[in-house]
Amino acid sequence: MSSELTLYNSLSREKEVFKPLNEGKVGLYVCGPTVYSDVHLGNCRTFVSFDVIYRYLMHLGYQVRYVRNITDVGHLEGDRDDDQAEDKISKKARLEALEPMEIAQKYANGFHEMMRVFNTLEPSIEPRATGHIPEQIEMVQAIIDNGFGYEVNGSVYFDTLKFAEEKEVYGNLSGRKLDELLAESRDNLKNQSEKRHPADFAIWMKAAPTHLMRWRSPWSEGFPGWHLECSAMSTKYLGETFDIHGGGNDLKFPHHENEIAQNVGSCNHSGARYWLHTNMLLMNGKKMSKSDGNSITPTQLFTGDSEHISKGYSPMVVKFFMLQSHYRSTLDLTDEALAAAEKGYRRLMEANQTLQEMTFTGTEDAGELDRELHAGIDRVYAEMDDDFNTPKALAALFELVTKVNSFKGGQLTMEGLTESTFRRLQETFRVFIGNIFALQDELAGGDSNGQTEVLDGVMSMVLELRAQARANKDWGTADKIRDTLQALNIVVKDGKDGSTWSVG
Repeated sequence: MSSELTLYNSLSREKEVFKPLNEGKVGLYVCGPTVYSDVHLGNCRTFVSFDVIYRYLMHLGYQVRYVRNITDVGHLEGDRDDDQAEDKISKKARLEALEPMEIAQKYANGFHEMMRVFNTLEPSIEPRATGHIPEQIEMVQAIIDNGFGYEVNGSVYFDTLKFAEEKEVYGNLSGRKLDELLAESRDNLKNQSEKRHPADFAIWMKAAPTHLMRWRSPWSEGFPGWHLECSAMSTKYLGETFDIHGGGNDLKFPHHENEIAQNVGSCNHSGARYWLHTNMLLMNGKKMSKSDGNSITPTQLFTGDSEHISKGYSPMVVKFFMLQSHYRSTLDLTDEALAAAEKGYRRLMEANQTLQEMTFTGTEDAGELDRELHAGIDRVYAEMDDDFNTPKALAALFELVTKVNSFKGGQLTMEGLTESTFRRLQETFRVFIGNIFALQDELAGGDSNGQTEVLDGVMSMVLELRAQARANKDWGTADKIRDTLQALNIVVKDGKDGSTWSVG
């Protein structure tokens, strides 16, 4: 293996050879969920992608500190930053007559459960915005002291125009020119009278009397702006300059652009050196939209309870489907594509099981077959080294699958294959499938790689959804879930203490 790891840096718009700030160590920050609703499939795709990146970096031998935040305050409806907008978590708390932290905890728990279902690793640190208010207040003060922030009526705004003129970095990430931003901002002047300029954004907001979450600060009793938390927490745990910042492409502007501005404005360091962005998830060629009916939840994908799919697909099939598209490419979810992914997943798992159980019968003399397998394995690594190209790495694995199946079927002998190469082939399949792509073998019996735990997690969610449907007297949905499970040979039994399930 001689290839170097290259990343597509959104900041430079080029692929760059990855050179960590500190040899052997990587600081990775990824924007996590705003916990006011169930995690949607597009978020799952982003976090699955960064889990693979995290795993591959560790496989290459790096010591990785992976920080992924939880946003539990400051993210306003419509991503706005004026006092006419309501905090997403506060709004949900008001609607459900709960404490904001009850809402945050409920949906954070759901998010973590879904991440376990997709077999992703926990981050090294998972900081919450509400747990880092002092650090955010300190950053706001530093921005003011450096001349890039100003206070009006208890709220503090970032002086975007002054910053852009003095630092000449604003817009570099998103590619938006300041003139364009100003023109866009002038179209939305309503409720922005406090700002010196429409392009300015709030870094501290004075809380309205009805706002449920508030903290004391030098300027007012209020709460931090949404963009501020990531600047403060990435700096706290990874330093003023660190290696990689990731997130969805939809966060590039204004969230990530404003993060860079805040970092430079507070300490004259721009934070991350490499910016990685995942692309959007489509369904049937269109953007997912609840209002248009063009949407599906992860649980609906698993149960088949959706008009958009013909049956339910397992979490590992869905994950395999996600990995068949590069993280920077759009991913179009269709029933046909999922069905094809299911076949591909099964073929890969069957080949791996065959390979791991196979007995070596080759020779000690390396021949053409030996060289072909070495080259094939090197291609798997080369594709992953090329900006974590999982679809091409999978394609390279499938070329090796053909060889494995030829061994099994007797069309190809192991003549000219050395034992060291054969063991390397076994190890490559084992490591990439189990450790890097983290695809659990749903075809194997017993608790294969923790599969029982994953199935338990999926079923607990499904039964909870059915219980909610029954409580709402939505008998049609409750019966459909039961019947769908029954068709999969899973029997649901209702008792006084709730519902249980078993394989029939």
